[in-house]
Amino acid sequence: MIVPKLRFKEFKDEWTTISLKQILSFKNGINANKDSYGRGIKYISVGDILNNTFITYDKIKGLVDINKKILNENSVEYGDIIFQRSSETFNDIGQSNVYLDKEKVATFGGFVIRGKKIGDYNPLFLNYLLKSPYNRRKIIIKGAGAQHYNISQEELEKININFTNENEQNKIANLFSLLDKKIELQKRKIEALKIYKRGLIQRIYNNDYDNKIKMRDLIIQKSIRNTKNEVENVYSVSNKEGFILQTEQFKDRIVASEDTQNYKIVEKNDFAYNPARINVGSIARMKQNVKGIISPMYICFKCNEKIIPEYIEYFFESYKFIYEMNKRLEGSVRMCLSYESMINIPIELPDIKEQRKISNVLNNIDNKINKEANKYKELNKLKKGLLQKMFI
Repeated sequence: MIVPKLRFKEFKDEWTTISLKQILSFKNGINANKDSYGRGIKYISVGDILNNTFITYDKIKGLVDINKKILNENSVEYGDIIFQRSSETFNDIGQSNVYLDKEKVATFGGFVIRGKKIGDYNPLFLNYLLKSPYNRRKIIIKGAGAQHYNISQEELEKININFTNENEQNKIANLFSLLDKKIELQKRKIEALKIYKRGLIQRIYNNDYDNKIKMRDLIIQKSIRNTKNEVENVYSVSNKEGFILQTEQFKDRIVASEDTQNYKIVEKNDFAYNPARINVGSIARMKQNVKGIISPMYICFKCNEKIIPEYIEYFFESYKFIYEMNKRLEGSVRMCLSYESMINIPIELPDIKEQRKISNVLNNIDNKINKEANKYKELNKLKKGLLQKMFI
């Protein structure tokens, strides 16, 4: 019997199997002259498919200038499903989204396939159904290619899906719609906290304190090597995660050298940065009370008694530091910040008591961001689980 693992208790009927060509008519997108882009009507691209829970005219980024005949042949209207035709990664083949604008008609680009609504269905229900793991697998296996992966209209037409009646479609669509709204609100809450934190950092680190000092008087370079191979945990510095174990960052491959004797030892409150990637935020403080090792390409340092690690850590997020850093970047192919340049960066330094006060305020905001980020993760985890159990 074709029924999902999880459903609303009032529904008992078996789901029916249909092919996508019974409810959608497929067509590849337009490839206009390059001079036509940047003006005209909105056209849906792969980015619009991937970056929205659903698509409306105002969310679309691109513009293309086409005549009425081409628009009539390539229109995207309420209820149409849009598919990603080409992808560099296998798992992204045929990613889909739904157009939900009842007021305005759009068009679609060359790396996109439009599924024109010809059957009777709840557009939101079909949108979530096609995003479910069960149906994503059906779409992915229809893809082909070597360096780029593609799916054709003909292959999409052959895909069978399990469908239910209108009432159950509506109820499932409403559930996921409410969940997506909650996820979006949670995302906005996190962004608002991040904006508040950035504003606070800019105000704090633009203050003129009595003590203006250069980094050379505050930090000490560290180059203790793992000569006896005593330390095994190999770390990298990510611009998003900070210090992260390489086994977590590169789960599918080993990056570290087999011989780690020349790797640098890092401990709690040590800093490390990649000279060639500090301009994209690759600098971090070791916050865990552990001992690890890091590639010799990283520059490592610690704070002396004049400055607390948290205070300088937040300084690295300020516009003032970014400005001073950019002035000192050197190189032709890759722009790098040497340690000699780093130690010449000036910083306004309050007394230790004020440093702690500032750091505590910013740390409390970070804790709030992390708390809200965990809620965001849990909501997405809930959605993923429901997509897996409520569709077959």
